Amino acid sequence: MNENYPSSAVKAAQKIRLVLLDVDGVLTDGRLYYGNSGEELKAFNIQDGLGIKLLQRGDIKVGIITGRCSDLVKRRAQELGIDPLVQGREDKLTALKEILKNIDIKLDEIAFVGDDLPDLAVIRQVGLGITPANGNHMVASQALWQTKKSGGNGAVREVAELILSAQGKLESLLASYQ
Repeated sequence: MNENYPSSAVKAAQKIRLVLLDVDGVLTDGRLYYGNSGEELKAFNIQDGLGIKLLQRGDIKVGIITGRCSDLVKRRAQELGIDPLVQGREDKLTALKEILKNIDIKLDEIAFVGDDLPDLAVIRQVGLGITPANGNHMVASQALWQTKKSGGNGAVREVAELILSAQGKLESLLASYQ
């Protein structure tokens, strides 16, 4: 399966122990929905959720760093067992450094998936910087890999499959579904 990915991304993916995700534009399609009563709505892709669970079953930690605050994101993170969860942080590189104070993981062991300018600093620092197909062109030029699927439409699942495949874990994890 590794032939589907650039060799530089596969090589970087072999070291990954932590996957950090942006939310809007990565876990969602980037659109914001508001109801008449002011409530915010987000749509999450169930296949991305299974990709997160596969990463966790493959002993890869999954976390979120997002610039916005949302009870919906907190709920989704709890449903999927995502930790760390950092919300309301536009300075994502500072948030990353704070996370690293609490866990023994090096920058080259981290993958970060982001789609827009606030994500650039982290994408440049980690071992595997990724943007979805709908990522901003400036972010795509700095990312090591760009998924074929867009944010909210399976990009995170694609990331999970790349990392698990590169580490030789994907086939055994998928076998439990057969």
